[in-house]
Amino acid sequence: MKRIMTIILIAGLVSSASAEFSKVGSTGAQFLKIGVGSRYQAMGEASVATVNDVYSMFWNPAGLASIERGEIGFTNVNWVLDIDLNYIGFAKYFDGIGTFGASATVLSMDKQEITTFENQDGTGNFYTASSYAIGLSYARQLTTKFSFGATVKYVGEKIHLENAEGFGFDFGTILYTGFRSLRLGMSISNMGPELKFEGPDLNVSYDPQQGQGANSGVGASLRTSGYDMPMTFRVGMAYDLAVGPKGNLLLSAELKHPSDNVEQGALGAEFGFADQFFLRGGYKLNYEEETVSLGGGLKANVTENTRLLIDYSWQDFGRLEATQRFSVGFTF
Repeated sequence: MKRIMTIILIAGLVSSASAEFSKVGSTGAQFLKIGVGSRYQAMGEASVATVNDVYSMFWNPAGLASIERGEIGFTNVNWVLDIDLNYIGFAKYFDGIGTFGASATVLSMDKQEITTFENQDGTGNFYTASSYAIGLSYARQLTTKFSFGATVKYVGEKIHLENAEGFGFDFGTILYTGFRSLRLGMSISNMGPELKFEGPDLNVSYDPQQGQGANSGVGASLRTSGYDMPMTFRVGMAYDLAVGPKGNLLLSAELKHPSDNVEQGALGAEFGFADQFFLRGGYKLNYEEETVSLGGGLKANVTENTRLLIDYSWQDFGRLEATQRFSVGFTF
């Protein structure tokens, strides 16, 4: 218990020290903050100590160490303003080596008409925007009580003809304390260098004489400012309680410090019956709009060694429309 309290104290000090330097709304690649995995959204994103499937690659890569064979999962996020985010992940355990995983996240939107100061009703031309992240992960159970995981991902964003690309890194741990089922999780996500937009629309003709000389303008390029990815530090705990002969109640809590916002928290619960039917709920603390979340899930045997996983979540978004997530996957 002394070690547990020491870890929590260190995490709290780090979070408090960094709060003074928070840069609200100062990062880009915001799609990296949209959670995946309907199970974890339904539990209010109190996930860092709970994850044990392919969605660990988003929340805490150390959770991949809980995968015993192979798993594949897909999530569709019906985000606000007709924006869609799709995630697919695959993970495979190799005896004596660890668990390897691969994931891809794609955010997309419908075409929008281009407007200018002179043509505020539209020019007749259209643009679109998209973002993506492709990741490779590895996790290993280092001891019977401690697991570690890491992810490297290639991140890209596109607005019309301009692109920004770079690498990001995630790291995480899960500690089984030895006190019944209590476990602690910590992760840091989206570490990496700045991203910067480049593209043909930034190419211009420059005339240093401003038309006074005999020479024509020369080719030049506008330089854009770089921007950080939304780095996030999470620390949390999870605990299981038996409810009757076939029931299980999972309780989870999490504290989060994003680099571009204030500290936030989350509470979550999941009731499972016979490891087949699930009801979930969660509540987010200190968020601008998000509060209550609800959802459910089903596990069904397809073959002797294959199980189908179906999950759904609903998230209240305050003054904005509520968001919904659907997830489907297989263990094999």
